[in-house]
Amino acid sequence: MLKALIFDCDGVLVDTERDAHRVGFNQAFTHFDIDAKWSVERYAELLKVAGGKERMRAYFDDDGWPDALVEEYGGGDTGKDALIKALHKYKTDQVSQIVTDLPLRPGVLRIVDEAIANDVRLGVCTTSNPKFIDAVLDLMGPERKAKFEFVHAGDVVSKKKPDPEIYMLAQESLGLPQSECVVIEDSRNGLLAATGAGYPTLITTSTYTIDEDFSEAARVVPELGDAPNAIITLADLSALTDAGSNH
Repeated sequence: MLKALIFDCDGVLVDTERDAHRVGFNQAFTHFDIDAKWSVERYAELLKVAGGKERMRAYFDDDGWPDALVEEYGGGDTGKDALIKALHKYKTDQVSQIVTDLPLRPGVLRIVDEAIANDVRLGVCTTSNPKFIDAVLDLMGPERKAKFEFVHAGDVVSKKKPDPEIYMLAQESLGLPQSECVVIEDSRNGLLAATGAGYPTLITTSTYTIDEDFSEAARVVPELGDAPNAIITLADLSALTDAGSNH
């Protein structure tokens, strides 16, 4: 029986990677006079690295650091850390504004409403910055937002997805066996994190993840779907917990 539903944010609640995060990174590079612009294709490759700060670090490690800026921020590893932190803060501020104009993915509000009506508990596990996920949840309206018991976001854990640490933290927050919960993810990194923590996981594919390997998922769909074309209902999600308990 389904007692809790845990959502990832990016690609699950809003398809944010291409039209929000990527744009925000590029705005940050421009603001800091860094000669970098991430194309849609390049960002698809960079998304293999979970976490925005980690993504920028991997990019600069491959393509070269803006040495003058690194020196301005203290030089060496200290300067790199400080620059990444400053870039990420600026990017988060920009993206928190951009997301207010983006739509929630089809079926998200419907499933949230079904969950609330059936006393199914709600939470979020995401690598995104807390300020950003706060802006995303604002899209649902204050009454729905208030029903989310926890939002584990950003650097709340020491290792980001695909490490299962953030979903282990969710289990502590809920105090429920994983077999009574379902995670909704959109990426292979998220899937590995959730299943690594023992959760049955539904995948809703997004712009950048449609061709990824989801063989460990309990079910894979293109979206949750809005009425009259709902693809996944709360009963479907509950069936995933029943299937998991039979193994």
